[in-house]
Amino acid sequence: MESYDFSNDVLLEIFSRADLKTMKKCRVLSKECKDLTYESTFMGLHSQRTSTMVGYLLQCMKIFVYDWRDRFTSNFVSIANSGIEPKLTRNVLNFLPEQAQIVAAVNEGLVLCSPRIYGENWFYICKPSTQKWEFIPAPNPRFCRSKISMLMLRSNPLRFKIVGLSDTDCSDDTHSVSVSESDSESDLDSEYSDEEVNDRVIFDSKSWEWKQSDDLKLTYDDFFKNEQGVSACGGIHWLISNREQDKDIVLSFDGNKEEWTMASLPNSLRRKEYCEQIALVSCEGNLGLVKVSFKTRAQMVDVWVLNYEHIWIRKHAMNLNKECYLTRFHSFYSADTLLMKDIWSVYFYNFKTQKFNRVTADNQDTDAAYFIQTDFESVQLKPE
Repeated sequence: MESYDFSNDVLLEIFSRADLKTMKKCRVLSKECKDLTYESTFMGLHSQRTSTMVGYLLQCMKIFVYDWRDRFTSNFVSIANSGIEPKLTRNVLNFLPEQAQIVAAVNEGLVLCSPRIYGENWFYICKPSTQKWEFIPAPNPRFCRSKISMLMLRSNPLRFKIVGLSDTDCSDDTHSVSVSESDSESDLDSEYSDEEVNDRVIFDSKSWEWKQSDDLKLTYDDFFKNEQGVSACGGIHWLISNREQDKDIVLSFDGNKEEWTMASLPNSLRRKEYCEQIALVSCEGNLGLVKVSFKTRAQMVDVWVLNYEHIWIRKHAMNLNKECYLTRFHSFYSADTLLMKDIWSVYFYNFKTQKFNRVTADNQDTDAAYFIQTDFESVQLKPE
């Protein structure tokens, strides 16, 4: 079979006209194809040519609103989409039966919401671009929502999983559980306390049921450094710190095997100073780690990526310009653009061109931001 060596310009023309699912499949063809589809210029062109949404859902909190049920609004912001209907940019969850707050989302555009009703633990799963939703029952009567994350396993037929970890002070169960056998390969062989402090529940859209996960053990010395888990490489990942052992640990959940693993970060990647920011991120589909240090009115950002041999490789080292000084790093929008945020606004910062785009939140506190890249195709959220 004759092979062809296409230039990036030719690939750009082909891929930017492919539907979203086909475009994502093209990423496995080669490293060059993958890199191209994560560039911000490509993402903007693809969005315009295929009428897809790419950007962030902002969870905003209204100031001076005394009814707590009406405090949260959800708006969509983008540097690629300019002609989207207003109903898809402002108060994008208004189609739900009642006021709801975003608790998790996946890149493919599925959003998990909780009602603003005191004491209720049930959820809505929805696709805002189509305004379709389904009801998800509460996990169990004593589960306290704390850290909820979601993972897409496949799009056709749709299958996703939701993982919930309860607050440590919500658990009244003190029986001990064993750590997964896969943890034995990590360097966390020292003994933990026998006191279990977390409930762990998993929702599978295939069965449309919650179940308890009993192969993970955390203690009061373990605390989470990020509220939201990071979805990458078929799993969900959290950064936790163990105060007793003085270790930073990546806790991972494998979506297919439903197994938990824990691995310590190398000391060179740990936070060394109080002023530093450290967080897990999704970086071009891989699990990444970002360290941000603040010195002399500038931010220095180091980006590391976990390769297929489970070795952390340094990918970027950048100095952000002075406009970024009062903002905080949030996530990667694309291969060359970061999302930064402060209280009132979010910023798209291209660190190659040093172009800085500010998006205001209408004098509302930007509580959280969720990246989505989605189409307008209707999906069957709940199996028949």
